[in-house]
Amino acid sequence: MAPKRSRTATAVEEITRSTATRKAKKARTNYSKPEAPKVVTNTSDTPILNGSASKPNQSTSKSVKNSQAEISTKPAYTCWLVKSEPDSRFENGVEMKFSFDDLKSSPNQTECWDGVRNYQARNFLRDQMKLGHNVFFYHSNCKEPGIIGICKIVKEGYPDHTQFDPKDPHYDSSSQENKPKWFMVDVQLVRPLKRFISLAELKKIHQEHVQRDGPLKKMSLFTRARLSVQPVTEEEWSYILQLENNM
Repeated sequence: MAPKRSRTATAVEEITRSTATRKAKKARTNYSKPEAPKVVTNTSDTPILNGSASKPNQSTSKSVKNSQAEISTKPAYTCWLVKSEPDSRFENGVEMKFSFDDLKSSPNQTECWDGVRNYQARNFLRDQMKLGHNVFFYHSNCKEPGIIGICKIVKEGYPDHTQFDPKDPHYDSSSQENKPKWFMVDVQLVRPLKRFISLAELKKIHQEHVQRDGPLKKMSLFTRARLSVQPVTEEEWSYILQLENNM
């Protein structure tokens, strides 16, 4: 038989339970539901809670900031290098040769730079080459390629007429006159370099500069070699001009 509990213990237990019950009732009486956040009328599309605008998604905000920074830090080039073939070559019966001497003998020593059919090079011609920009004239696809002279932009990007001529090797049947694909600029001769600066010489310097972080380290002539229209940084331009004095 289980031992009987003393009255004193039972009385104490009952008093304890009674006290706990009163505290619980008091807690329920004082409980009130939390107020829903007040929505303040706002003319914008973003709801405002308790008088303050909700925070935008942080990842979206960071992405927008990064995009804006990318646009603002995009290089604005003022110097260029264009490639042309100085040796005679016919394509579909059309002479493709155009040398620095040909530019020199052109009316007003000025000629349109047509026939470019690479989209990145096209974008440079159409969007970034501006009046007065300096240009290195580079002889390519020849026995000794290299920079022979300097010209400048005298007319900014406009539609390349050869894309519409079925007899021209650069004809593009998918291009329309009201929506042209290809663009060109006009260049004018400035002067020949004091000496011809060959690709071999520039390549040797480029390789050295890759090792010691020199100004020709990232030159497009080597990092984007296939482009016939290339940007040149001001530092690269200045360095190459110094080379013409090294006789």
